[in-house]
Amino acid sequence: MPHVKCPVCKKSGDWFNGKFGPFCSQRCKLIDLGKWFNGEHAISEPLRPEHFEKYVDLPPGENLDKPENED
Repeated sequence: MPHVKCPVCKKSGDWFNGKFGPFCSQRCKLIDLGKWFNGEHAISEPLRPEHFEKYVDLPPGENLDKPENED
């Protein structure tokens, strides 16, 4: 899988194969969550199928489709 940039700190790495993907660490994951809680991030309109068209070629991942604590 290609390297991606962490959405928070912008470090490049193979984050989707890690525990916190797409973030590089738990710290960055929590920073992003805090931005959602504080209203810095928001979904401005309802999501429609065409919003997902650019992601159709992403490969499925073992950990991408289920919560972390689910086994």
